[in-house]
Amino acid sequence: METAREPMSGRKAQAARNDELIREAARAVFTADPGAPISAVAEHAGVGISALYRRYKSKEDLLQKLADEGMDRYLAEVEAALDDDGDAWEAFAAFMRRCLDIGAGSLTMRLAGGFEVTEDMSRKGREIHVATRRLLERTREAGALRPGIEVGDVSVILEHLHGIRIGDDERMNRLRHRYLALILDAMNLADRPEPPGPAPSWQELVTRYDD
Repeated sequence: METAREPMSGRKAQAARNDELIREAARAVFTADPGAPISAVAEHAGVGISALYRRYKSKEDLLQKLADEGMDRYLAEVEAALDDDGDAWEAFAAFMRRCLDIGAGSLTMRLAGGFEVTEDMSRKGREIHVATRRLLERTREAGALRPGIEVGDVSVILEHLHGIRIGDDERMNRLRHRYLALILDAMNLADRPEPPGPAPSWQELVTRYDD
């Protein structure tokens, strides 16, 4: 018989809230300016710098955690799309919309070279690449995906969409989804020729972190 989970104490609950505030602030600050000091994250989160350093020993450590967390979120979304046994195109399109909403790709290029890539992150990167390729292949086999669309295209498309910074957060979100809708229409043209290529390769994608 399961026992009820003991609620966190006030201090632990506050620490958990602070940690979430710090990560949200870090995503916003470093997406806008990867060179920003870590103190800007604390200011944006409304916490003291000491509260930040209790969780993350350095800016590099924080960047590494953000990138790792982003990989986990993306992997969960692509696995959810693969588990969707409904219409193949709708599953893919919904996956792209969810990735846009969770910020997948928003920090990839912005943070590249700012932290050491761990062995675990490299493993996750390979899992992500393989899972995304499976999703694309399934969509293509259903006759719903334009020829020549590869994993690298998905990565670059999401990065570019997150580069749209016009108006406030609500306006930016609407514009990003506007342009995603246009891109999805182009990707759905299965009877059209391959785009000028080739798409970015796995090696081209991963070496950006070594710069």
